[in-house]
Amino acid sequence: MVKNAGLLFLLAGLAFSAGFALAQTITQTGREPQFENRAVKVWKSVVLPNSPLPLHRHEHPRVIIALRGGSMKILEETGKSEVHEWQTGKAYWLDANAPETRHQDINVGDRPIEVMVVELQNEVR
Repeated sequence: MVKNAGLLFLLAGLAFSAGFALAQTITQTGREPQFENRAVKVWKSVVLPNSPLPLHRHEHPRVIIALRGGSMKILEETGKSEVHEWQTGKAYWLDANAPETRHQDINVGDRPIEVMVVELQNEVR
């Protein structure tokens, strides 16, 4: 129960600080590490239109908090894709990626997308 309370506290703090992030000017696609311990890894991802993140994978499930929402195309290395609609201020659950797969995040909108990612480092039950 304490582990879950800590994660909830972290997520609440991220949601509260989201308003401050909106005032910053976004100039490039990329990741910015925020926090890491044995339980979670947290980073901020910014994806500009027509400037995808490189191929990568997620070994663990994660929560995405949309600081600036938009339409994100998840393009698998195989060519399969799906579009996620992320609303500003909302949180979303994403499972770990299937073994031996990689994908790119492509902003298919006309404005930058900015998300805080909280990746759980331990198995979720």
